Formats: sequence, C-alpha cells, structure tokens
Amino acid sequence: MGRTRTLSGEGAVTNTAWTLVVPLKPLSEAKSRLAAAAGAARPALALAFALDTVAGALACAAVRDVVVVTDDPVAGAELAGLGARVLPDLPAAGLNAALAHGARAVRARRPGAAVAAMNADLPALRPAELQRVLETAGAFPRAFLADAAGIGTTLLSAAPGVELAPAFGGPSRARHSASGAVEIRLSGVPSVRRDVDTGTDLEAAAALGLGARTAQLYGSVRVPEHR
Repeated sequence: MGRTRTLSGEGAVTNTAWTLVVPLKPLSEAKSRLAAAAGAARPALALAFALDTVAGALACAAVRDVVVVTDDPVAGAELAGLGARVLPDLPAAGLNAALAHGARAVRARRPGAAVAAMNADLPALRPAELQRVLETAGAFPRAFLADAAGIGTTLLSAAPGVELAPAFGGPSRARHSASGAVEIRLSGVPSVRRDVDTGTDLEAAAALGLGARTAQLYGSVRVPEHR
C-alpha cells in the first residue's frame, strides 16, 4: 500500500490540459437512492445532473475535452450535443471498469493525455472551482478529491503515462489514499465535492446554486428527506 499524502493550499499548480472521463448508468437505473424524493422524475434528474456536470466541465479552462461512458441512447445524444465524446460501456462490468475503459480509449488516441475521472452527479459544478482542483492535481502522478461526506471520491486524476486505477464506490477515499494517490485538501471548492445521491444531498447542492437543467426540475423534488 502506498503512503498517504495530502495536498493543502495553493502551492502546487500546473497548466495541464485534462480529458475528463464521466461514467453514467442507463437512466432507468441511475440515482436509485433518489427514488423516495424524486419519484418518476428520477431518470430526468439523473440526466439533468449529468448535463450540468458536463456543461460545467466543458466551461473549465483546464479541461481539453470530456468523454462520457454510457449505454443510454437518450443521455448519450444529449451529452454529445453539448460537445462530449460518448463511448459505449463495452466492459459492462461496473463503474470502475467503465472508467478504466474510458481512460484507455482516450490514450489510444492520445497516449500522452492527462486523464481525470469525475462523477456525473455534480449539478452545482462551478468551472472555476474545478479549475483549481485540476491545476493542483496536475502536480502529482495521481490525485483525488474526497466528496462532501468525506467518505467517497468525486474526482481522480492520472498524469500522462500513469494508470488511472479507479476504485470508486462506497468508502473510496480510503482506497484511493491507500493506493498512493495524493488527497487534495483545497478549501473553497464545494461544488466539486457535492455529489448527489439523496434528496438531502440535492438540497445541499441547491444551496450552492444548481445548473440550469437541474434547477428546472428541482421544484418537483420532495426535499429534505426527514427521518
């Protein structure tokens, strides 16, 4: 296991141009934990999250392009319309296999590409905040950003020539740290950390400012989820 390292502050930045790999389940299966809050609007919300995430990424100066790995034809068409390259999920073996497939496809075209995997459920994503995260990540072979809960991961980067080795899902913060990736501990980047799995998460994202597509649907969602 690699030694845990973290990076805080603004000291290490680069001008690397990144290709982001974004995975998206078929909309009929995506965001199942939102069912209680969103009801029949869940697939539409999952698509809105992805569209706002990709739009925010493409507006970031550090992002060269975005590759979306999905088998959903509706989502694929809309995301391609934004300017993303859409790949089918040929491994069909889960999230991390899809991300590794996307990274390989990117480097088959451009062997020297810097690649970062990013969640498709960041509907409040702000390009300037993503820029800070990617500039910092560029100083290291592999780096990651923990989610708002401090358990999962929203972004994992790999420098040119370095394998992405994604380990997303559940307590992925610990797995990525154990793999030797540097944890990025920047302040002031809440929109890059705020993934959305539940109605309560969506309320927190709304407090940051939702992207246009998610904002259109937000009024139909019953939040927060009180227990």
